[in-house]
Amino acid sequence: MGYTEVYERSLADPEGFWMEAAEAIDWVAKPTKALFDASAPLYEWYKDGQVNTCWNAVDRHVTAGRGDQVAIIHDSPVTHTKHEITYSELQGRVASLAGALRAKGIEKGDRVIIYMPMVPEALEAMLACARLGAVHSVVFGGFAAHELAVRINDCMPKAIIAASCGIEPGRVVHYKPLLDGAIEQATHKPEFCVIFQRDQEVAKLIEGRDYDWHGFQYGVEPADCVPVSGDHPAYILYTSGTTGAPKGVVRATAGHLVALNWSMKNIYNVNPGEVFWAASDVGWVVGHSYICYGPLIHGNTTIVFEGKPVGTPDAGTFWRVISEHKVRSFFTAPTAFRAIKRDDPKGELIKDYDVSCLRALYLAGERADPDTIEWAQKVMGVPVYDHWWQTETGWAIAGNPAGLEALPVKIGSPTVAMPGYDVRILDEGGHEVAPGTLGAIAVKLPLPPGTLPTLWNAEERYRKSYLTTFPGYYETGDAGMKDENGYLWIMARTDDVINVAGHRLSTGAMEEVLAGHPDVAECAVIGVADALKGQAPVGFLCLNTGSERATSEVVREVVARVRDQIGPVAAFKLAVVVDRLPKTRSGKILRGIMVKIADGQDYKMPATIDDPAILDEIKIALQSIGLAQK
Repeated sequence: MGYTEVYERSLADPEGFWMEAAEAIDWVAKPTKALFDASAPLYEWYKDGQVNTCWNAVDRHVTAGRGDQVAIIHDSPVTHTKHEITYSELQGRVASLAGALRAKGIEKGDRVIIYMPMVPEALEAMLACARLGAVHSVVFGGFAAHELAVRINDCMPKAIIAASCGIEPGRVVHYKPLLDGAIEQATHKPEFCVIFQRDQEVAKLIEGRDYDWHGFQYGVEPADCVPVSGDHPAYILYTSGTTGAPKGVVRATAGHLVALNWSMKNIYNVNPGEVFWAASDVGWVVGHSYICYGPLIHGNTTIVFEGKPVGTPDAGTFWRVISEHKVRSFFTAPTAFRAIKRDDPKGELIKDYDVSCLRALYLAGERADPDTIEWAQKVMGVPVYDHWWQTETGWAIAGNPAGLEALPVKIGSPTVAMPGYDVRILDEGGHEVAPGTLGAIAVKLPLPPGTLPTLWNAEERYRKSYLTTFPGYYETGDAGMKDENGYLWIMARTDDVINVAGHRLSTGAMEEVLAGHPDVAECAVIGVADALKGQAPVGFLCLNTGSERATSEVVREVVARVRDQIGPVAAFKLAVVVDRLPKTRSGKILRGIMVKIADGQDYKMPATIDDPAILDEIKIALQSIGLAQK
C-alpha cells in the first residue's frame, strides 16, 4: 500500500487503522477499541487496555532472544568516552533502579523529575519510572533553579533524579547547586533525591535527603513491570507557554507506544536491529520520542550523543558518529547544520569519513530553509527530509513517509500529513482556504494516538490554548498553506506573519531569500513597529566564517534580493550583520524577544535562552539602524 491509500484509510477508518497498528505492541490486556470519544472534544486512545512501556522498550526484546543486541551507544566527545549497553544489560540496570525507587515508596502515578545530561542513566531513569507506572517529567539539565522550582511546584514530584554535573565544551555545568536552589525556592518538597555522581564533579549530598545512584541500588530486589491502563500518563513534558507559566504536556501511555512504533519504520525507514540517531537532548520532545522511547520500542540501537555539532572537536563530529556507529537514519535540527556549514562552508570534513551507511537525514525543530537543505543534500549525498511536529503532538504531523513510500521532496515543504492528522488551512473565521493561500494550520479532531490528551492539572488551559479558536480543530499556532498536490508549507508561527501596509507576509519566506545569499550562514527576519506601514521587516545576518565581504555590501545585496524575489510589497530595507542570533538551548531563534528589543518594550528573559549576553549584542546592532531606542 502506498502513502495515499494508507493516509486515506487512517481518516476513513481510524478505528480499524489504529487497532491494526496496536497489534505490534505487547499488551497485558488488549483494548476493546481504539478511540474513546465520550468526552469529546477531549479524546482518548486504547483507554481500557493494560500495558507497560518499559516491557515494550526493553524486556520484550530480551524475551525474543535479542538480549545481546546493543540498545544504547553512549558517544561523549566532551568526556572522550564511548560505551555500549545491550538490551540484556539495560534490562538489569533498569529493573535494579526501579526496585530501588520502589523500595523508597515510588509507585504507580507518583511523579518523578529527572534532571540529567546526555548520559545513558537519563534513559534508564525514564525507563525505571515507566517500569513502575510512575510519571516522569524530564527537565533539561542545567535549566535555571527558578525554572526547575516552577516545574517542581506544578507536578509535585515525590522524588528527583539528577546528575552531579553536565559537561559543555570547555566547562562543567554544576547541576547539584541548581537542584538545591530549586528545592529551596519550591513550595513543594520532594521526599528524596537520587544523584548520579560523574567523574568530572562529585557533588555534596544532603544527609537524609540525597542518595548516591549506586549506593541507593545496593542489595535491592529488582522490580517487575507494572501494568497501567492505556490512558495512564507516561510522562509530563513542560513546554514554554505564552503567559510565562510552563504548560505540562501529558503523554498517554498506549497511544505513545503505538504511534512511536509505527513511525520508526514508516517515517524513519529503519528496521529492528539497525542504528538510529537523533542528535537532540532528553530534555526536549525529540529526546523523549526518538532518543529514548521510539528506537527502543521498535528494537533499534539508539545513540546518546554528548557533544555539539561544532567544537567537539570540530565540524566533522556528526560525520564521525554516523560512520563509526553505522547510523541508518539521522535526525537533527536545521540549526545544527547551519553551524556545521558556517564552520566548514564547503563540507570538506565529510571526506575523512565513510557515511555510505546512511539512508537519509531528517530535520525538524524549526523551519528548514532551502539553502541548508540543498547544502546538506550536496555534502551528504542522501535524501534530506524536513518534517514538522510539536512537543504537543509527540511525533510528526507532516513528513515524508520514506519507509512506506518515499515521496518527491519539494524543498521548503515538510511534505504531507501523516496518518491520523487531518490537516486543514483556515482563515480567521475558521473556513478552509484555497490551495496556495496562507492561513492558520489546524488539525481536525480527533488527533491521532501519541498526541496530548490534555495539559497536566490544567484542562481549561488546554481547551483555551488549543481547542477554542477553531471549534472542532486543534490549533497548531503555525501559519502556512497547502499546494495543489496536498504538500504542506509551514511559513511561520502565526505571530511571525507580519502585516506590512495591509499585506500579510511571512517572515519565513524572507528568511529563505536571505539564506540564499552565498555569504550568509544564518539569518532571522522580524517585524518591527512602523508608524507608516504598521509593521516593517528587519533582517539579521550571520556571515560564513572567513567571509571577507564588507558588511554594507552584503546588506545592500540582500535588500536587493528580497525586492527581486518577493517584491517591493515586502518593504524590506533594513538588515544588520551580527555575530550570532539569540536562541533557546534547543536551537530555536527567539524572534519574539528580538521584536520587543527593537520596539523598545520590556521583556522577560526566557529561561531557555542559551546565552543572555547575545541580547545586548542584538540591541547594539538594532541601535545602529535607529531602532531599540528605549
